[in-house]
Amino acid sequence: MKFIQTDQVLEVPEGVTVDIKSRIVTVTGPRGTLVKNLRHADVTFTKVNDKQIRLTVHHGDRKHVATLRTVKSLVANLITGVTKGYKYKMRYVYAHFPINVNLLEDGKVVEIRNFLGEKRVRTIHVLEGVTVSISSAQKDELILEGNSLENVSQSAADIQQICRVRNKDIRKFLDGIYVSERGLIEEDA
Repeated sequence: MKFIQTDQVLEVPEGVTVDIKSRIVTVTGPRGTLVKNLRHADVTFTKVNDKQIRLTVHHGDRKHVATLRTVKSLVANLITGVTKGYKYKMRYVYAHFPINVNLLEDGKVVEIRNFLGEKRVRTIHVLEGVTVSISSAQKDELILEGNSLENVSQSAADIQQICRVRNKDIRKFLDGIYVSERGLIEEDA
């Protein structure tokens, strides 16, 4: 069954500007600017006023209408990123061989040594806009921060994936670097 018209309204907070030109969304806020290309999604954007954006799907079936909420969430994540920012915390887990992590090029490259006692050096280039730091408050913890949720979470996933245990029983060998906490940089007080 086709739905004639389906709408979602997105609220834009104070101090944030959202510009949409041919389904390329540019969000500017106090923490910076993020750009997202949404040309693949057949959704109509209408700026009601400076504080509201209406997303519309015309003559869509069930799956097409489902993309409406997804697009709304993507733009809402951009707005949250430029106002509060995203923070991921990762912990090193090891049973015997301590994992050594070094940051190179001002936190743009993560170097992992001595994983399961291996001589191989693992290097990960974090994505644009993500800064990595070693926690001073907690032992064996990395902190990834940035405005783009996609880049921060993908960088965390890359670090976790490169430390997968191969050719051993993963129930016994639980070593790795895992995401322990996800949140916002500027929490609501």
